[in-house]
Amino acid sequence: MTPAVHEISTLPSLSGGLFAFFFDVDGTLATIQPQPEMVAIPASVRQHLQQLSNLNHGALALVSGRPIAQLDDLVAPLEASAAGVHGAERRDASGRIHRHSLPADVAQTLQRELQETLDQWPGTQLEAKGMAFALHYRQAMTYEQAVIKLAQDAVARFPGLALQPGKCVVELKPQGIDKGAAIREFMREAPFAGRIPVFVGDDLTDEQGFLAVNALGGISVKVGEGSSYARYRLSSVDAVWSWLEQLLLQSKHDNVGKESRL
Repeated sequence: MTPAVHEISTLPSLSGGLFAFFFDVDGTLATIQPQPEMVAIPASVRQHLQQLSNLNHGALALVSGRPIAQLDDLVAPLEASAAGVHGAERRDASGRIHRHSLPADVAQTLQRELQETLDQWPGTQLEAKGMAFALHYRQAMTYEQAVIKLAQDAVARFPGLALQPGKCVVELKPQGIDKGAAIREFMREAPFAGRIPVFVGDDLTDEQGFLAVNALGGISVKVGEGSSYARYRLSSVDAVWSWLEQLLLQSKHDNVGKESRL
C-alpha cells in the first residue's frame, strides 16, 4: 500500500538538525526538456547547492539516472558527491569512483541492436551510458508500447539486466542497482553517516530512494503529482528552487545562532 503524500505546508522544519541532502536532477533541480542535452540548472540554484553543501560539511549528493560526468557539467562549479546511472556509478566524498558494469560483449550487443531498432522509430532516442541504456520516447509517444516491449525483451534475453521505467523513458541497467542502494551506501560513509537523510525526487526511478530514506527515519519529498512512497510533496521544480532558498536561509540562521552561543 502506498503511503499518503502530504502537502508542502506540512514539510517539517529542518532547523537545528544534522541533515544529509540528496537530490535527483531532471524534474527536480532542472525542468525536463524534450531532449536530455537541453537540460540546464540556473546559476542561482547551483550557487545555492554549493552553499548548502558547505553549510553541511559536504553532506550533499546528486542521485540521478545521468552519468556523473553529465552531473558535473550541470552543477559546475560545484563538485559534489554523486550517484550516476541510478547508482551504477558512485563518487564518494573522498572522490573515489565505484562502478558496476555490464559485460563488454553484452553492452556492445545491446547498443547495436537497440540502436538499429530505434532508428526505425522516428523521434525515439537511445542514450548509451556505458553500463546502462536509456530508451527515450518523449518525442514519439506513439511508440511507447513498442519501446517498452523492446526493453522487456532485452531483459528476458540477458538475465543480468533490470528494467527501470521513468517519465517517457525506460532504462536497462545492471540488476541490484537503484537509488535506494546508492543512498544507503552514502549514509554509511562520512560526511553523511550519523545525519538525517533528505531526498528530493520526482520520478518512478526515485521511489526506491524514498523507501530507503523512510526506513532510515529521514525526509522523502516527491516533486509533482502522482502516487509515491514519499511522505512529503513539492508541487514543481520552481517550488524546489524556492524551498532550497528558504532552506539555505534557515541553515545560515541556525549557524549564526550556534556561533552566538559559543
